[in-house]
Parts: sequence; structure tokens; C-alpha cells
Amino acid sequence: MSFLFSRSSKTFKPKKNIPEGSHQYELLKHAEATLGSGNLRQAVMLPEGEDLNEWIAVNTVDFFNQINMLYGTITEFCTEASCPVMSAGPRYEYHWADGTNIKKPIKCSAPKYIDYLMTWVQDQLDDETLFPSKIDNQIIVSYVYLIAGVPFPKNFMSVAKTILKRLFRVYAHIYHQHFDSVMQLQEEAHLNTSFKHFIFFVQEFNLIDRRELAPLQELIEKLGSKDR
Repeated sequence: MSFLFSRSSKTFKPKKNIPEGSHQYELLKHAEATLGSGNLRQAVMLPEGEDLNEWIAVNTVDFFNQINMLYGTITEFCTEASCPVMSAGPRYEYHWADGTNIKKPIKCSAPKYIDYLMTWVQDQLDDETLFPSKIDNQIIVSYVYLIAGVPFPKNFMSVAKTILKRLFRVYAHIYHQHFDSVMQLQEEAHLNTSFKHFIFFVQEFNLIDRRELAPLQELIEKLGSKDR
């Protein structure tokens, strides 16, 4: 299935929705409420008594939606001509491979890379065996949830880390190659808040290797120091 970007909607891929009434939906509402407090360090912490995998799943879906929206605002500036390679400044270049359809990394333009990336992420989020969303809807399911934990697969954390690592690259590309356009659109506050939330979250649970964060390390340190 392919999706076309609509400038009017400012979204690149269809928004991933968490089923209303599910436990994950309640977790998302909790996350939104704590974000409103302004304390991002506190907002990313695992709520007491909650399952770590489920908390990471809910936030991963939320970050996908945020980055989807942010990149959607600058797609007209991110073209085959302006961005012939997927980069984050002059020192960092990314080649795409998903291990399934494209096994050997290929060099491609930024819009093509990000299309591959967001399509791949969406496929993972839509996979009920990886990101189970139909949980806690019935008493019997709630009972299983309490006794055995959320039915996430053993490889869930590994997949979640790969998703977040790849989503980081979209932030890195936007900051390095398109920040002037972001400022022109007066979206910098939205971008900075979204990225700060993302970074605090991955730092809280050690989800992205420090080396992968190198393209934005200076910004990350600046955001962290402001919060102390």
C-alpha cells in the first residue's frame, strides 16, 4: 500500500491510532497529561506499576506520529535535487537497508530514504505480533495482563530500539539540512520540544547507542543543560 503526502494535512504517512478504551490509550493520556506539566524528565519516567514494554510501545507510536507531522511540514523543501543523499551534516550519511526487502545498504536521496524508513516503521507498528494493541479490553484479558504481563514478543525491545534509532535520523536530517525552513515556517519551538521529549525518553531507558546520537550531540547537551 502506498500513501501520498498531502500538504494541506501536513502529514507524510497516515497517523497511527491507539484504540480508544484500551490500556495503551489510557497510558497515552497519562503521557499527555504529564507532558503538560512542563517537566519532560518526569514525563518520560515509567508510571508506577506499569509494564515497561507497553510504555515504550505507546511512546514509540507517539514519536512516529510527531516525526511524521514534523517532516510533513518540510517535504516541499526536502527533494531529490536539494537532498540527493540522506545526511545529517557533512560528516554523517545514511544508506538504507531493512534486512528483508533491501538487504544490502543502498545510497538514496533523503526523501526516498525517509519514505523507506517511515513505511518500514509503520509496518512494524501495524504488526499485532510486535505491537499488540488489543489488550485490556475484556476482564479475561485484564486478568492475563495482571498475571502474565503484556503479550509482547521477546524481540520487542530490539525492534523498538531499531525504530527509535531510525526515527532519530529524521530529526538529525531536519536539524542539519532544513532548520532554516523550519524557522521560516515558525515551527522551531514545536521541533525543539518534540526532539527534547524524544531524547529524554531514549536516555531514560537507554534505547539508542550514544554513537548514533553523535550528529546532534551538541544540541542534546544544550537541551540537557537547560533542564538542570
